[in-house]
Amino acid sequence: MTPTTLVIGGHAAAREAAIAAALDPALRTVILLEGLPDGRSTLQAQAESARIEIVRIAAGCPCCIGNLTLRVHLNRILRRPPAQLYIGLASASHLEQIRHFLRQPPYDGLLQLNQELAL
Repeated sequence: MTPTTLVIGGHAAAREAAIAAALDPALRTVILLEGLPDGRSTLQAQAESARIEIVRIAAGCPCCIGNLTLRVHLNRILRRPPAQLYIGLASASHLEQIRHFLRQPPYDGLLQLNQELAL
């Protein structure tokens, strides 16, 4: 099971900074972020020198667009499961729907949801 942390709230740079502070650079980590960066981030700088992969999905609530984008990217990521996964979401307004989606098959057997990191 891949330990997975949802990172919610704040603006993109704040979410990325929170993830960067929580990372264990010794572990292969994938970070799935909603939306575009605010500019060159600390997280991007770490990704260039560590075992970190950043994947970006289009801005917009994943559950409101049917989770298709989220599903496609998760499936690709989990073909080669990372040691840890962070999912950065712009809004916590549909957090329960996202958590529910991640607790359904096949993700219930692949992801271990941790306490979310809220900004």
